[in-house]
Amino acid sequence: MNIEHFLKTNKKLPVRLKSIINILVLAGKIKREINDLLRPYGISEPLFNVLRILRGQEGKSVNLKNVQERMIHKTSNTTRLLDKLIEKDLAERSIPKENRRKVEIAITQKGMDLLSEIDPKFIKLEKKLVANLDKKEVKELNRLLEEMNDLK
Repeated sequence: MNIEHFLKTNKKLPVRLKSIINILVLAGKIKREINDLLRPYGISEPLFNVLRILRGQEGKSVNLKNVQERMIHKTSNTTRLLDKLIEKDLAERSIPKENRRKVEIAITQKGMDLLSEIDPKFIKLEKKLVANLDKKEVKELNRLLEEMNDLK
């Protein structure tokens, strides 16, 4: 289905606008699919993102600034997200004795267990979302998106 059909219009869209609308529609679809996957676990996509960042620290604590820098969606409410993870016992906060102004965050075993449970389903979703593309097309898609994002 082309984007004009999706939008229920007979008007021919300019190619650049068509590209942007296609990206927005796809982003919305991906976001819905991810949220549907995560809903039964009681976490949102941003919480999932933070948990994965914490897991990537391989047992080391990280400060709030480092978490914010690595988030997919740059947001000012990272503290609130971390508070939610701590409340759910998926992460823990500590204050180093050598610098009482610094706050460090780490994933808990419960957080690791939750990600281990979600991971196979998330991998299955990733494959589903690019199922219509072969490996070469996926690489080209990434190249083009990174070019648009200026992530060279």
